[in-house]
Amino acid sequence: MKQRSWMSGAVGLGVGFVLGGITLALVAGDVIRRTMGQSAAALAGEDGVVVTMAQRPGGPEGMKRKAMKGFGSSNAYDEAVGSRGGGGPAEAPKAAAPVMEMAAPPEPELEEGGVSADKGGAGAPTRAWFPETFLFEPLVVTDASGSATVPVRVPDRLTQWRVLALAHSRSGAQAGAVTSFAGTLPTYVDPVSPPFLRAGDTVRLPVQVVNTTDKAVEAALKVDVKGAQVESGARTVRVPARGSVVEWVTVKARGAGPVTLRASLGDTDAVVRDFDVWATGQPVVQTRGGSLAAPRTLSLAVPADAQAGSERVRLQVYPGALGMVRAELAAVERRPVDVAGDAYALLLAGQAPELLRSLGETADPAALKALSLVATQRVLRAARAPSVEVATRLAEGALAHPDNPVLSRLGERLVAQVAQAQRPDGTCLGGEGWTLQRLLVATADCARTVRAAQGTPEGRQRAAAFTVRASGVFERYLPQVKDGYTAAVLLAEGAAEGSVADALRARVREALKSGADGTAWLPVEPDTVRADGEAPSEAEATAMAVLALQGDAKAPLADLGAWLLAHYTPGLGWGDGQANRVGLRAALALFKDPLPARVRVTVARDGQVVTEGTYDTQALRQVLALEAAAPGSAGTHTWTVRAEPAVPGLGFSLALSAAVPWKREVKGGLQLAVTAPAEARVGQLTNVRVQVGAPSSLPLRFQQELPAGVQVDPASLAALVASGQVTSWDVQDGALSLDLSPREQGAPVQVEFRVLPTLAGTLQAGAARLGVPGRPDITASLPPTTWAVR
Repeated sequence: MKQRSWMSGAVGLGVGFVLGGITLALVAGDVIRRTMGQSAAALAGEDGVVVTMAQRPGGPEGMKRKAMKGFGSSNAYDEAVGSRGGGGPAEAPKAAAPVMEMAAPPEPELEEGGVSADKGGAGAPTRAWFPETFLFEPLVVTDASGSATVPVRVPDRLTQWRVLALAHSRSGAQAGAVTSFAGTLPTYVDPVSPPFLRAGDTVRLPVQVVNTTDKAVEAALKVDVKGAQVESGARTVRVPARGSVVEWVTVKARGAGPVTLRASLGDTDAVVRDFDVWATGQPVVQTRGGSLAAPRTLSLAVPADAQAGSERVRLQVYPGALGMVRAELAAVERRPVDVAGDAYALLLAGQAPELLRSLGETADPAALKALSLVATQRVLRAARAPSVEVATRLAEGALAHPDNPVLSRLGERLVAQVAQAQRPDGTCLGGEGWTLQRLLVATADCARTVRAAQGTPEGRQRAAAFTVRASGVFERYLPQVKDGYTAAVLLAEGAAEGSVADALRARVREALKSGADGTAWLPVEPDTVRADGEAPSEAEATAMAVLALQGDAKAPLADLGAWLLAHYTPGLGWGDGQANRVGLRAALALFKDPLPARVRVTVARDGQVVTEGTYDTQALRQVLALEAAAPGSAGTHTWTVRAEPAVPGLGFSLALSAAVPWKREVKGGLQLAVTAPAEARVGQLTNVRVQVGAPSSLPLRFQQELPAGVQVDPASLAALVASGQVTSWDVQDGALSLDLSPREQGAPVQVEFRVLPTLAGTLQAGAARLGVPGRPDITASLPPTTWAVR
């Protein structure tokens, strides 16, 4: 498409707004065939400045559902571009503000009989760029005459464009205007493509040819398909003046994978649409994790009966310490309130500026102040009459705010309380029913707390005396320390030294477990508890092992770090406040170095690269993903994940998925029967009946993978909710999900809903499943079925 410009004076905004600002919006009207597919055409007219796409509101409100996707185009380039910020008064006459534009795609080339329209210079340019939103320009500065020119690339979409211009002057006067223009071609072709097909589908796809001229047109219509088979793809069509015709082509999807459909009309127009063919089998996934400190070689096996083309590989790259600090700052305030969580939030708010600075980041003072205020209020409530155990949790967080006199005095008071609780034998805390293991861990916690206040001579003397007495306890009971977690706590928190520390390190190393993916973790033995009596998670134990083994040349620190990274969830961290405090300390100890500016990551199978990507520093602050088709992965293969340069601060999770044939399955006494229409017709509603048998009082969830082009009637689902048979529903990505209401003893369950087919052909419905949320041992499934749609 040609790049053109549009003058603000064209809509009458040039008068009276000298050196002012204009906000321009170009809105696509006629979102054609929202249900039956989106059309597109090259735009031959003017251009716009701010381009936004008016989104139609969703379906009926009040339903508990996520989304209901229509049957429209799923071109690979249908992506939205976020708006660019801007604003503020113009200081001097300037050129038009730069335009942020979604890059247009390269001209696609079809193989296997496909023809590129531009080869040889005789064909029409191929239209393949159909974003619904592609530009937003909030501020255009005019010149001395009140005019501005903004160049913009208009997408290949056939529509009516609406230009909205809002202007203001320096004095504050405001005005606006609206104009529009149509984008079209004299003659164009518009194929309707589905968002997906399923392997084995045979469908008839409509291809519309439109003639906007005053003369009849006769031209060659050709439809080429890569990734599937097409029948009757070439013919000659005659279109009357100011008229249109619809031709039909048959497409057969033999296997899973991407499909590219190209329709051309002589040398006047060509359009490319992309969609995927989904496998109909049961998904199976294998996942491995590790660190990118060195190339990782993994052995993964895919079942031999995996459906051809269904194999896909997905690599997720997890950020190092900087990403975790940022994620924790964003999430810690929203987590459940408890003493350990509040203490951790206060500690993080106090340490964040220095942590971010050491990792090459700048702290947000306003956000940290807000977090500190909330955490301080919660901690002060808990510290009114604290027990020694509570004091050990709160003291370190309070001491992390030396500029706050209230928190500083609170921290000193809490540390003094813990120090006074040490017994003559050196132990701290304890009580009726306590095991020796819990007493040792509690004593180590107390030692860490007392050592946190060493800013004064009195504090240093107090910490030294407490640590000496606690070290005697650890040495005296060293033979009774049998598990790795307790040994790690005594090392990391209790400041064990000399031969005692060497013996404890050996016990931690001996307790470590290694996985097939090269990672390592510290398991938790039965009856092992923390100082608060709760069992520690393996994530907390592994983090404690990292802290305990710092400086140990024999310790697999990189492997422990890889496991720790792979088990981090941005919203939840590693668990409760205690686990998050230890986990973040471990991550910072392992991955304290700033990330490199660029890292290239590759995934290879048997030495051949399957997918790769390069990320810059900005991207490395988030969880990143690479995904690619991996045909031919059935059987056992060697996979290699490599980062250049190697980065210990990045972890990865590699998932290899495939689809195997579904089998009828019944567990836990569930019964499931689905009656689909024997023969459905395009554009006519038809019923689907679901019959369920299950024990009473169980919450059930029914899922049905729908054929391509089959939409569920929202009114029928709303009726099920209104009748009380269904509590909520969800239609998304070609699948229906119903949450069924609990039943009385022996009461049968039968629900019906209506569907509307929009594609003709022989279509594969995926499997139907019935289960109890959170209970994988209670389930029933039916293999895929075939629908005939006329």
